[in-house]
Amino acid sequence: MGYDEAGRNAPGETSSGVPTAVLENVFDDPSHGEPGRDRIAVHVVWEFLLLVGLAAVTWLLWREDADALRGGALKTLLVDVAGLGLLTLAAGLSLRAAAVNLAIGPVALAAALHFAEQGDRGVREALLPALVVAALGGLALALAVVVLHVPGWAASLAGAAGVIVYIERRTTPIVVQGDYDPRRTALYLFVGFAAVAVLGGLFGAIKPVRRLVGRFRPVADPARRRGAVAATVTALALVGSTVLAVLGGVLIAANGDGPVAPATGLDWSVLAIGAVLLGGTSAYGRRGGIFGTLLAVCTVAVFLAWAVAQDWTISRWAVGGATLGAGLLVTRLVETFGRPRPAPPGAVPAGPTGDGTISTGWALTPPPDAGDAWPSVLPVRDTDTVDSWESPRWESEPRRWDAGDR
Repeated sequence: MGYDEAGRNAPGETSSGVPTAVLENVFDDPSHGEPGRDRIAVHVVWEFLLLVGLAAVTWLLWREDADALRGGALKTLLVDVAGLGLLTLAAGLSLRAAAVNLAIGPVALAAALHFAEQGDRGVREALLPALVVAALGGLALALAVVVLHVPGWAASLAGAAGVIVYIERRTTPIVVQGDYDPRRTALYLFVGFAAVAVLGGLFGAIKPVRRLVGRFRPVADPARRRGAVAATVTALALVGSTVLAVLGGVLIAANGDGPVAPATGLDWSVLAIGAVLLGGTSAYGRRGGIFGTLLAVCTVAVFLAWAVAQDWTISRWAVGGATLGAGLLVTRLVETFGRPRPAPPGAVPAGPTGDGTISTGWALTPPPDAGDAWPSVLPVRDTDTVDSWESPRWESEPRRWDAGDR
């Protein structure tokens, strides 16, 4: 009969031999995940340390130059936080999707140069063409990453080279045209960045959302494709990160006191990626904190303001490199203490209550020790007693008879 077929309509199994229906309830990645759920305690502890560091740097700035935290200087600082924050959000979005976008710095600088040239036409007239070009460029980058299934850093580095060629067409700094002053709305810009950063962290802490966004993260062979859903989410993340980079570049240009100088822009990429790693986002993708990005960006921006108050000349490359180095250490902490707790030896992952498979087919398999749970109802045969009817002599001895026996 059909229902007697072993494994009929049975759910698929992973390489560990555990049914997928069970893994859906205990694994972050049902196909190749680790038993258990990601731990958030490491992010809470690290974000508390970031808050302490931000308070310390702010106190140093206030002691050196109290005017930097009031009036117009404070508005300038808030816009600086918002501009760097948009670049950090762009880096964080692509990192969460496990396809880091290294082109965000050159894109931001190209947008700053464009806005400096076209700002006199109006903010909307100057911004809309840049956003359209950024969306198309991000889409081209996304197609290269998900169709060819190549690392995001490699494809975005090639895209960054193309943007740098566009930047190098200008040989002199460009004075910002127009009268747009983001300091008039500094508080709104800062609150908007903070809200997006925190809400993104909160949504990223939800298991289905985190698993969906980080689905492109390799779990076995990095060259193996992760499916259409992973490709779609990663493509959207790359497009979004490119658009955010344009917005950040416009704020940086409009908030500056001098002209926008042509450069590679890769120093902005290093600084933004370092800030998001310092905030607790893993360099491998998927894992990240809640308030870490906001605290890390504020710490870096206040430190740069404190360096200016100290009359220090610090290269953005130096700050970005130091931040990136510290962020890599944070990644190691996050991946070590944020992964699920190791299961004890011989432990079986807890599945859903009930049989879990009877509703999908007749693949119900008894547990290995089910037969030992019931006492035997048949007499146990004594192996030392030989039944005469089963004696070997009936088969081995010759039959003796003659005609007289009839």
